[in-house]
Amino acid sequence: MARWLFKEEPSHYSFADLERDGRAVWDGVTNALALQHLRKVRTGDHVLLYHTGKEKAVVGEMEVMSDPEPDPAANDKKLVIVTVRPVRRLQQEVPLTRIKADPVFAQWELVRLPRLSIMPVTDMYWQRILELSRKPGG
Repeated sequence: MARWLFKEEPSHYSFADLERDGRAVWDGVTNALALQHLRKVRTGDHVLLYHTGKEKAVVGEMEVMSDPEPDPAANDKKLVIVTVRPVRRLQQEVPLTRIKADPVFAQWELVRLPRLSIMPVTDMYWQRILELSRKPGG
């Protein structure tokens, strides 16, 4: 099982929306590197959801329910979609400011490539995010 981070503007689709809906199709990814990552996502992989915009924080965990498939709404065969479901909301959101201040994350794409919407998450980063989500202070 691989682990990923997906970004979304909460005013467009939030973790609360996903909890309400029970599942969602993840589409709209057009950046070449983000698409390369999305094509590697597989059923059963786990994903951290990061809210962009004013929030800028990791807020929840999702599970991938389908392998990538062509986006039926797009005229471009390169574009793919996956379906995700909510697993859990983090005890506390982990804001980007806290991530950037932690030397563990210095080489992570979330810090180095802030506009990238889909990225891999190593076991070390995953565990550290979960650890930070259980501690006061963000």
